[in-house]
Amino acid sequence: MPLNANAVRVALSGAAYVGPPATKGPTDSTTAWPDTVSDIGWISDDGITESNSSDSTEIKAWQGGQTVRKVISSSEMTFSFTAIETSKTVLELYHKGSKVVTTNGKSVLAIKAPGPDRRFFGFDVIDGDSHVRIVIPDGEVTETGEIVYKGDQVIAYKVTITAYPAADTTVAYKYSIDPAWADAPAPPAG
Repeated sequence: MPLNANAVRVALSGAAYVGPPATKGPTDSTTAWPDTVSDIGWISDDGITESNSSDSTEIKAWQGGQTVRKVISSSEMTFSFTAIETSKTVLELYHKGSKVVTTNGKSVLAIKAPGPDRRFFGFDVIDGDSHVRIVIPDGEVTETGEIVYKGDQVIAYKVTITAYPAADTTVAYKYSIDPAWADAPAPPAG
């Protein structure tokens, strides 16, 4: 396959979304997100990091002690990002199981000990006309970073989302109309 500079992508912009469990997300990269899904807001310039990890166990042969097979013993897909917009959506996402209650313009967030809080998540990753949409039907914030309150720093909320498998073991879907994803290479710019 020849090299194709037109297939080099940069995540120039995008968005992160959260919705209630069992949300029926879009099945392509162009359909609007459902009304029940909220845009998380501004994300730091670190963007969104996808991580796929797995652990394997080596099976050694008695004869010579050579590895004859590796068995995947665990796997995990996570997405992490830092929200830099303070909102009800972000506060409730960061503080699992807690709710912001506003009465007469005054809000309170009673922070509870974190418990299970599975939700729907999605991401749009955009590079000009190239658009990748990632849909996580069943995910949960499983790690949070420190919040720093300092005069020369934005108040930021770092979260890591773990994608959980469906019955068919699918943890996420990626959709795109990017020609680089198809069998044929993208046409040269001209």
